[in-house]
Amino acid sequence: MDRNEMKNRTKEFAKSIVKLCRMFPNNMEGRLIGNQIFRSGTSTAANYRAACRARSTADFISKLSIVEEEADETLFWLELIKGMEIIDRTSLNSLMQENDEIIAIIVSSIKTARNNKRRILNPKSEFRNPKSR
Repeated sequence: MDRNEMKNRTKEFAKSIVKLCRMFPNNMEGRLIGNQIFRSGTSTAANYRAACRARSTADFISKLSIVEEEADETLFWLELIKGMEIIDRTSLNSLMQENDEIIAIIVSSIKTARNNKRRILNPKSEFRNPKSR
């Protein structure tokens, strides 16, 4: 998946979170949990967009780590909402699955970026040292 596809995917996820928040009851519980998931769910998309503008591999990895944290926090709030039956459970299943997939993609991207960074910093020579012949 390329960066533009992932930007769109995280943006669509953020829009789904906003729509979910519109379903919360207008009480203290609904407002507090709604504010938390609204923040983390939309932050996932915003921080992914920032990661795409990273200035270095280290910056990219750092920013993707923030995306991972925000997505994981969003998953926590979705699990809490589902467990407390604040809204209809069926509305949450697809969001939870999409959130899981986003986390998996981000974790994989972080691993790939770290491996690529190591290869750049510690390249293995494909050629033998001529003195060892």
